[in-house]
Amino acid sequence: MAAKTDPADSWDNEDDAIITPDDEEIDDAEFTEGEATPKVSKKKIPKVEENRSKREHVNVVFIGHVDAGKSTIGGQIMSLTGMVDKRTLEKYEREAREKSRESWYLSWALDTNQEERDKGKTVEVGRAFFETDRKHFTILDAPGHKSFVPNMIGGAAQADLAVLVISARKGEFETGFDRGGQTREHAMLAKTAGVKHLVVLVNKMDDPTVNWDQERYNECKDKILPYLKKLGFNPAKDLTFMPCSGLSGLGLREQISETICPWYRGPAFIPFIDELPSLNRKLDGPFIMPIVDKYKDMGTVVMGKVESGTARKGQNLLVMPNRTQVAVDQLFSDDYEVTSVGPGENVKIKLKGIEEEDVSPGFVICDAANPIKTGKIFDAQVVILEHKSIICAGYSAVMHIHCAAEEVTVKALICLVDKKTGEKSKTRPRFVKQDQVAIMRIECSGMICLEQFKLFPQMGRFTLRDENKTIAIGKVLKVIE
Repeated sequence: MAAKTDPADSWDNEDDAIITPDDEEIDDAEFTEGEATPKVSKKKIPKVEENRSKREHVNVVFIGHVDAGKSTIGGQIMSLTGMVDKRTLEKYEREAREKSRESWYLSWALDTNQEERDKGKTVEVGRAFFETDRKHFTILDAPGHKSFVPNMIGGAAQADLAVLVISARKGEFETGFDRGGQTREHAMLAKTAGVKHLVVLVNKMDDPTVNWDQERYNECKDKILPYLKKLGFNPAKDLTFMPCSGLSGLGLREQISETICPWYRGPAFIPFIDELPSLNRKLDGPFIMPIVDKYKDMGTVVMGKVESGTARKGQNLLVMPNRTQVAVDQLFSDDYEVTSVGPGENVKIKLKGIEEEDVSPGFVICDAANPIKTGKIFDAQVVILEHKSIICAGYSAVMHIHCAAEEVTVKALICLVDKKTGEKSKTRPRFVKQDQVAIMRIECSGMICLEQFKLFPQMGRFTLRDENKTIAIGKVLKVIE
């Protein structure tokens, strides 16, 4: 029997044809920091000095085609905000000059391993942070190369704000944006990962082929805008375009001077993201943190972004889907040790009670009393974006959901959904093809953690990839326990 789903779940209009933004977040209850605890114990407990970061945490992912200048901009921001000292940068500059790669030295602040530096390509998601008076920003520098898209998805899954870097240099913008370039796929994956705001930085404006030319800037902007609109970004609210130069740092911290660029009088990048409205975080929900990476360091250390709730040192938690009980030994928020962490923070947690080999990226640490749902089979609404042939029952692909990547198979197609009206077909389709929306039952090869999209968007949206391409995106309608 076909699973019944609520027609309200389907998309309303063409603008949201890709995936609905998070306006269906759960209402945030009012929450006051540091809830009062009931007085029970008579024994005096030594007071632990509470330390946690006071600034709002915002995770910024830099995405875009290979060589657009993502790592260089990231390095330049760290240099401008004083997170990398002058001596270190001078050292990088010397080393880069010796390899006759002068223009790469800023990217070395984020591309730290030798392979990335030799090839000039980011492979893993680089991490760094910088602070303004009001906010604490974590930079996630995603790889642009198409072989490393799975790593990029892991980075985008942790982000609140995406910065799409495009190169204005003659020929480079076109290479990145045309079929086969990564600009389109990255923008789409960021949207699917639930990024609320997209800043498009038109980089390399100081290149001799561009020379801060307004026509070239507008040409890049006009070419990419229709595509971003189609993804569901609203140009009035969720999109901002800015010219800049990563190598010289113009347009990143200070407004570009009128002599260089008389036609752009908007804000510079750092002040702009600092002024963005606060994100509403689920402070009072149960603790949930998908694990993006893990390593051994006198114990098991896991990394990820807290999606909801808070955790304190010494607290007992569960690692799902294996239901392993663990205790929090130490907490680090962007390399600072703290006693508690909250939603939106990028953290490292040292755990007691589990071996490093028993943890995989995609596992989720959660509240022991209120664990996250796990399952192998679920119903989902899926949009086929790009696929040459048809998809029918038995088709398999790799699914990326939050930080997990799992092989999945389509068990059954339940119905087609009309993109314009949201109506569901009465008969079961035998297949689906490109640009269609279908509700299908999907089976994973192993147990995974997931949640209904309606209840918890971050844990309920996914992408399907096959042969190094993103072929579909979807949202979980219900988990079949």
